[in-house]
Amino acid sequence: MGFFAILIALLLEQARPLAYDNVVHAALRGWSRTVRRNLDAGESSHGWVAWGLAVGVPAILVALVHWGLWWFSSVLAFVWMVAVLYVTLGFRQFSHHFSEIRNALEEGNDALAREKLAAWLRVDASSLPRSELLRQVIEHSVLSAHRHVFGVLVCFVVFWALGLGPAGAVFYRSAEYLSRNWRARPDGTPSLALQQAAARAWAFVDHVPARVTALGFAVVGNFEEAVASWRGDAERFAPGSDGVVLAATSGALNVRLTPQPDPTLLIDESDPGSRPEPQLAHLGSVVGLVWRAVVLWMLLLALVTLARF
Repeated sequence: MGFFAILIALLLEQARPLAYDNVVHAALRGWSRTVRRNLDAGESSHGWVAWGLAVGVPAILVALVHWGLWWFSSVLAFVWMVAVLYVTLGFRQFSHHFSEIRNALEEGNDALAREKLAAWLRVDASSLPRSELLRQVIEHSVLSAHRHVFGVLVCFVVFWALGLGPAGAVFYRSAEYLSRNWRARPDGTPSLALQQAAARAWAFVDHVPARVTALGFAVVGNFEEAVASWRGDAERFAPGSDGVVLAATSGALNVRLTPQPDPTLLIDESDPGSRPEPQLAHLGSVVGLVWRAVVLWMLLLALVTLARF
């Protein structure tokens, strides 16, 4: 059932993408905002309680609805599973940014591409050189694919195998959202305790999914380079699990995704900074890598489903 639910949800999401300002996502954002305002008292214990409620309540409700529907009809439970996956899983929740930037670059309009990247990441990209622009597009596209697709898949499968239905997909996406939303703001909110709770919880939640994503990229890309980069240089790409995903991507595609090394230093050929600079063609390679990884994990899930039958 899980395999078919994922397949249908992905097809629906491709045919009819979910709007950014949809009711479900707005409700979850409102819930996390309510929890933060009412429970953020600045103590470490309060931070963990707030995080547990913000993430746990939606996930538990989804599991309870799944169990209730299953009691009446397995068909209704399946429809519910597809619906939850539809709002939590998919490329089209971020791929329009990638497509707009890629189209602008193909037309030679680097200024427009920088504007689109700035709107996506909410940063100033007006002075980025073309190679740096391409590097950031690749990095954020890969990380978005991990957080919107592969990470969701891993948590969904784990929770589904435990009999919790699609609760894992909600749990993962909620934890990912709080890791971004509960960061320091100019107005001094949220408290440091809440920031630390969200960051530490996300590091724990994403530990295994990030490595599953990296493994998939290694299998469908340049395996030896991806694994070597992952094992030896992950911390040089980015802190935490993001570095694992980016290191594997860099090796799988043989493209530099780290800051340019100092030209006055001797270049080590095994250094990830010595890989070729990002080119426009690498954007197509990223798309191919991600889709091959999706096919890989869907095939494995299909085999597991057949074995169960």
